[in-house]
Amino acid sequence: MKGFSIHEAEPNSGCQVTYFSPNTGSIKASTLASLTAEKLGVKELLNLDLYWIDFLNPSYSELKWIGKVFHIHPLTIEDIQGAESREKYESFRNYYFVSLQTFSPNGYSEDGYTNLDHPISVYNIVMKHCILTFHFAPIRHTEKVLTRYSHLKDYLVLSPDWINYALMDSVVDDFIPIAENLELEADSIDELVFILKESEQADMLRRIGKARKSLSGLLGILKPKAEVVKTVIKRIDALKSEAKSDIKLYLGDVQDHILTMIQSAGHFETILSRAHSNYLAQISIEITQGSNAMNDVLGKLSILATVLVPMSLITGIWGMNVPVPGESSTGLGWFFGIVGFMVFGLIVSICYFVKAKVI
Repeated sequence: MKGFSIHEAEPNSGCQVTYFSPNTGSIKASTLASLTAEKLGVKELLNLDLYWIDFLNPSYSELKWIGKVFHIHPLTIEDIQGAESREKYESFRNYYFVSLQTFSPNGYSEDGYTNLDHPISVYNIVMKHCILTFHFAPIRHTEKVLTRYSHLKDYLVLSPDWINYALMDSVVDDFIPIAENLELEADSIDELVFILKESEQADMLRRIGKARKSLSGLLGILKPKAEVVKTVIKRIDALKSEAKSDIKLYLGDVQDHILTMIQSAGHFETILSRAHSNYLAQISIEITQGSNAMNDVLGKLSILATVLVPMSLITGIWGMNVPVPGESSTGLGWFFGIVGFMVFGLIVSICYFVKAKVI
């Protein structure tokens, strides 16, 4: 930075600083004030024509110190210090500020879903000759951008706007595999809803719920990105520079990726919603069928009871201390006659219920 001077020492609270310039390459230090490279001190490094400084986990005192050094507006420092989660674009006199959300590279759970409930915010401050990035958890996008630059440096005109674009592109690209996995999961659920056996359906509702939750988190992070990229494109377009026009095209490609994923996610949500409704309807049908089968069994038992109760009444009466017909007879005629009458009544009752289509 031209005319840079340090009036006070930078606090040291474990912040990790990564400095990059085409002249010096990548340099790591614990504080901004401790940056050195090839006999170049921090003043000389910040006076180079182009550089990028990435800050991991800066403290509030360090942010205030950085704000004084680079003339950053207090509102921007407040957003970074407060870990502002809203993705946005803001333009200031000497820079523009971009806030994006990504996720941890180790954010995959055991069931294969990405933990999007706790996104990581990345803050980019893009100036004329430099770009500053801030985040409070490790991300892999800085290494990806540096690797990309090393492959393209012979054909690329490096600028802070390009670094900002490359970071945004890297962030968006990380969501593409998530969208593809959700597409496979949605199609799989849609096919399995009707073909799973009853014993295999126990976890289907939980599986649908997890997929819809992950899809909702994906949409919640992607939708603000489209507006942020659109606003950055407008700013680049207003500069009317040939070098900036390429950045505009690159950002347009990023915007296309975001819109495509949003449209696809909306389609996946429709599929999962339909699968959810079909699954609940199938469960309702199975419950109704089970209830009907139970009612059928109970009906048959009721019919059997209706047939047997008169017989029980007859035998119960004769079991009391009352005279039994034919008790004085020495033969078994009365016994077989009574038993035959009961059997005849049983056959008549069964024939009646069969004819009435009750059984």
